[in-house]
Amino acid sequence: MDWPTGIAGFAAGVLIALVTAPVGVSGAVFLLPVQLSVLGVPSPAVTPTNLLYNVVAGPGALLRYRRDGSLYGPLTRRLIAGTLPGVVLGTVIRVFALPGPTVFRLLVAALLLPLGTWLMVRTLRPNATPRPAEPSARSVTVLAVAVGTVGGIYGIGGGSLLGPLLVGRGLPVAQVAPAALASTFLTSLVGAGTYALLSLTDGENIAPEWLLGLACGLGGLIGGYLGAHLQHRLPERFLRLLLGALAASVGALYAAQALR
Repeated sequence: MDWPTGIAGFAAGVLIALVTAPVGVSGAVFLLPVQLSVLGVPSPAVTPTNLLYNVVAGPGALLRYRRDGSLYGPLTRRLIAGTLPGVVLGTVIRVFALPGPTVFRLLVAALLLPLGTWLMVRTLRPNATPRPAEPSARSVTVLAVAVGTVGGIYGIGGGSLLGPLLVGRGLPVAQVAPAALASTFLTSLVGAGTYALLSLTDGENIAPEWLLGLACGLGGLIGGYLGAHLQHRLPERFLRLLLGALAASVGALYAAQALR
């Protein structure tokens, strides 16, 4: 990695985490096209590099949420209890089944594009649709297992899925964001370690780009702290619109990649 690439990765990490941390999304899913198109990371290494970014960047926002007293709570515990076994299961599936990325991208696009659009419409027109009941503890845990499994297979932290799903079910962004980021951090920690171990035994080049991942992660560490600090200064309506826009953008991005 040369200096211009490292600086570009650092800047990308700062900007992405600054925007996504207030709504509980690590931003790794937006870092992926930057890695491929701007930073020149080869395709197999993108997945573990994304997870490495989450591991390095995650503590920034989590530290800020911890200082605010919003990190600990039953939602955080339920998400962690589900995502950790899920990511182990996903890694096993990744090793033995190797699901194709096209199907995954189409499924994520079919989920997040309408969900993000619906979340924005419901925020702008709150009387147009009835407010859904908050999810039960069991449904939250089941959802966390499913998202953790997806994270283990495809190398995403899961906040981009958990955030809009839980907020769309009626939970406030201020409650969802720290819990989603905590589960994303731990899921990515387990996933990155697993991919690093697999790279020692598998012929496929699945080791992360260590220096670039660290540079992007350090940027995300700073951006995430600043973004989490801004959350309490932003109205709930704006945060819901931002989360909906991010979810719809991820869905559109994955749809374009799958169709291409």
